[in-house]
This record gives sequence, C-alpha cells and structure tokens, in this order.
Amino acid sequence: MEERNKTLGEFIIEKQTDFQYSTGELSRIINSIRLAAKVVNYKVNKAGLVDIVGAAGDTNVQGEDQQKLDVYANEVFIQTLINREIVCGIASEENDDFITVAGSDNSHNNKYVVLMDPLDGSSNIDVNVSVGTIFSVFRRVTPVGTPVTLDDFLQPGVNQVAAGYVIYGTSTMLVYTTGHGVNGFTLNPAIGTFYLSHPNMQYPKNGTIYSINEGNYVHFPQGVKNYIKYCQLEEGDRPYTSRYIGSLVSDMHRNMIKGGIYIYPTSFKAPKGKLRLLYECNPMAFIAEQAGGKASDGYQRIMEIQPTELHQRVPFFCGSENMVTKAEEFMRDAL
Repeated sequence: MEERNKTLGEFIIEKQTDFQYSTGELSRIINSIRLAAKVVNYKVNKAGLVDIVGAAGDTNVQGEDQQKLDVYANEVFIQTLINREIVCGIASEENDDFITVAGSDNSHNNKYVVLMDPLDGSSNIDVNVSVGTIFSVFRRVTPVGTPVTLDDFLQPGVNQVAAGYVIYGTSTMLVYTTGHGVNGFTLNPAIGTFYLSHPNMQYPKNGTIYSINEGNYVHFPQGVKNYIKYCQLEEGDRPYTSRYIGSLVSDMHRNMIKGGIYIYPTSFKAPKGKLRLLYECNPMAFIAEQAGGKASDGYQRIMEIQPTELHQRVPFFCGSENMVTKAEEFMRDAL
C-alpha cells in the first residue's frame, strides 16, 4: 500500500509496537479521539447554519466566556473516552477539576489519563477562522486499581506518551505523536476516513515567520520587545513576516509546515502568561520536539517544568529550533 493512501486506523495498528507497556489501550485512545474529532468537525462545519455558535452564558474556570461549541466539544470528547472505558481520568480546560473514570465494574484498572483543550480558539468560530482540539496522554503514576489523584495529572511533559491536535480548517487534520515522529492525517469527509497526508512532519531549522499578538507590545518583557525588533530589522533574511491567527493550533500548524516561531509571553496583563501548561504547552512542545523544533518558556524547556496546579499558565516560545534559541538569547540578555 502506498504510504499516503494509508488510513489512520491502519497506521495505528501498524505502529502498535511503538507503544511501550500498552496492550492496546493507547491505540484505542487515539481511535476514540479520531471518532470524537469527526463528530465535532461535523458541528464546526455547520456552525454558521444552526444556533450553536455564540456564548453559552457561562464562564469556565479560567474566567473566560464559554462558547456553545466549547461546551459541546467538551462533552463529546469526555463521553467518547468514558464510554470506551480506556482511561482512568480526564482533565479538560473547560472543567474546574479532573474527572475520575471507573470501569463498568467499578474498577480503576485503566492505565492512562487524558488532558485536553476541547476547542482551542473558539472565539474565532463566529468569523469562520480555523479552530482546533489539543490533547495529551500520560501513563498514570498512582497504583492501578485505585482512583486517580491530582498527581496523575501534574506530571512534567517529558512523561507524555502521546500528544496531538485536530485542526478544523479548510480541511480537517489530526496530527499526533507517540514519541516516534509526527504524522498528519487529513479527513476525507465524503467517507469519514482520515488518510495519512503528512508523514514524518518536520519543522524547518530556520523560518521567516513570527507569530505574536503585537497589539500587546507595550506590555511585553524587554527581551521579547528586543526580539521583535530583531525580526523586523532589514538584515540577512529579515525582516521576517508577521502572521498571527489567534488560534494556537492554526498558528502552530502553519509554522511547523512553513517554518516560524510562536510566542505568547508574560505581560503586565498576563503576568504568568496566558496559555495553559497541561492542556496547550506540553502537548504542543512534545509535537514540536518530535518534529525537530523547540519549545521553552523563554529560559527553560517546557517539557521539564514540574506542574504545580491543574490550570497552570506559562509563557510559551515554540517553533523552528534556531528561532527559539535566538529568542531565548534575547530573553537572557535582557535580564
């Protein structure tokens, strides 16, 4: 079979031996995410036609307005994972606390926890801009057979066994890694099947795109301001191109394909940064590193940060290796 004609299901079966410890659970988790993504994709694509767009009237634990589709996507992913009895715990950006999942026999024998941002960038739905789902999978650290605890979720990113994202754009793609490179699968909506379209995705070592909300420039740390000036300087292959969509999944996906850096730093308005370590930064850092890129908080590797709380925020620098390294130099020099 030609590599690019391979379906996601066939790819998962073929790569089963890559999953250390697993006797099929991790494959089933990826399959469940594939199914939930297709359901959410259907709703996202017809969002302009039905009364599912707009605010749901509640705010999530982050204090942000929950969009109706946020709530829907959250429920779809949670229920799909629970119904298949393959995870022992779930944490979502939309939920205050983690969810303990027991089997139908009230056992707690499953080995994996899933952390997710069910619909990243949902404020862009009303204007028909791409949104996405981000997920991260860890092997539990508490004894099998007992209910999960917070410790199972507060693991550094280096412990991830899988991570990925779904981008609901002009085409819908599922991109994921299990620590053996990054592969992208595009949904054929006519038959509802994901096909391998982007095998072995790689960040270019250098890029010419920087992605940051420059409207917050006056609030940025001096190191970030200096790096932006460097990006805008007419010298060598610069000035770089500024591209910022405001959907993390979309910005990261573009930069991984074309080469670039994504930055969401600390600021006076967001003193700890805005992005969540567990739901956004860790999974994206895992994907970036597996694709030959780099991810840090400006000073240290994202995946080595020890989380202290479920909804912890951190500054985020992620993208082509040489660009992130250069940004880190500016951050250190400004200290």
